[in-house]
Amino acid sequence: MNPTPQPPIVSSDEWLRARRELLEREKAFTRARDELTAARQALPWVRVEQPYLFTTPRGPRSLAQLFGSRQQLIVYHFMFAPDWAAGCKSCSFWADSFDGVVTHLAQRDVAFVAVSRAPLAQLQAYAQRMGWTFDWASSQGCSFNVDFGVSFTPEALASGAATYNFGTQRATLAELPGFSVFARDPKGTVYRTYSCYARGLDPFNVAYQLLDLVPKGRDEAGLAFPMAWVRRHDEYGQG
Repeated sequence: MNPTPQPPIVSSDEWLRARRELLEREKAFTRARDELTAARQALPWVRVEQPYLFTTPRGPRSLAQLFGSRQQLIVYHFMFAPDWAAGCKSCSFWADSFDGVVTHLAQRDVAFVAVSRAPLAQLQAYAQRMGWTFDWASSQGCSFNVDFGVSFTPEALASGAATYNFGTQRATLAELPGFSVFARDPKGTVYRTYSCYARGLDPFNVAYQLLDLVPKGRDEAGLAFPMAWVRRHDEYGQG
């Protein structure tokens, strides 16, 4: 791997001048992000008609029941197929950020749940291994993952008809990640308000956001693919 070139060494005054110039760009980015956030929240809603049924530790639950007492729901589409021995290591990298925020989300009327196609017992065993406590439901037996564009049949993959991220990418794996957001009205009707995939997930990985602050950044340019270095957090140091 080629070392990252070291920037020039300057005086404190020169550094402060460069930092203030960058601050103006950061402020412009923040204002643009605020505008994008407002546009996201203003998206139209679409009613969820399909009667999805999930397996949870509290028994079978509909999509509306996954909200609990909240009126908004965030679902993380966690890559974990029924025949896999463990959850996706990249999804696990994201999931390490989830536990600490669930309580805070609840204070703003938001429920959070991960959903995967693997049987509930496999999800529970893996969550115990990883030390996670966020809610995790199995969608095995219903079309939720396929309908929300994160699971693909062998036939669709072989035909080239499987697409990801609203058709912008050809899917090459049977499972891919994403977030979907839902709202529930007072009558219990559920609406899809937002989904994001691929690089749209990037802001929700705390480790990546922190790495973006340091001089080397993510330091992935010389790797076979961007997350080649990532391991499940209990696998680092195992060779």
